[in-house]
Amino acid sequence: MALIETEHITKTYRLGDIALNALNNVSITIGKGEFIAIMGPSGSGKSTFMNILGCLDKPSEGKYILEGIDVAKMGRDELAAIRNKEIGFVFQGFNLLPRTSALENVELPMLYAGVSAKERKSRASEALARVGLAGREGHHPNQLSGGQQQRVAVARALVNNAPIIMADEPTGNLDTKTSEEIMDLFVQLNEESSITIILVTHEKDIAEYSRRRILFRDGIVVGDEVSGRS
Repeated sequence: MALIETEHITKTYRLGDIALNALNNVSITIGKGEFIAIMGPSGSGKSTFMNILGCLDKPSEGKYILEGIDVAKMGRDELAAIRNKEIGFVFQGFNLLPRTSALENVELPMLYAGVSAKERKSRASEALARVGLAGREGHHPNQLSGGQQQRVAVARALVNNAPIIMADEPTGNLDTKTSEEIMDLFVQLNEESSITIILVTHEKDIAEYSRRRILFRDGIVVGDEVSGRS
């Protein structure tokens, strides 16, 4: 069974009497353990598609089936539960709380899941160690480099053991060397833990870390090919 299936997904935004199609009839299947790069120029629909896959937005038409369940018609609370359980997010801007330690930032998703304080601390420490930040648990974001902050964000995405990581331009604020380190971390997580990684990027060299590349233009898929690492 596919992990993700979209069937004829359309997303329409209305500006007065004008209808703008951000996505038009998009049908894609993603299997468990894939590492996919979603690419396209600005306005191509790639971020809109990521938001729908991440249950941050809903399609205007079509089906979105996640692990056999049609989530396109779910309500707000149901979508929030799906996000917390099934998907870890990593964003370009890190989205860390500035006055909160690395450990506490990683604990946040578990607060919403009702995990006990003792288990939160244990799992957050393990997640930080997993991304190479053992010993930095008490550091605040302003005490960490950009790459270290993004590692905290990756640890936060991992801590609820979600089977999917969705990363939106995760290297956009990082230098070349640090970008390579973060992408190597994604490759490691994908290969060693079979975590499905869906990455939005406009950078070809970053997309080369993936195993499959999906190209959007004007709200439709114009390319879907196996590429990058073997």
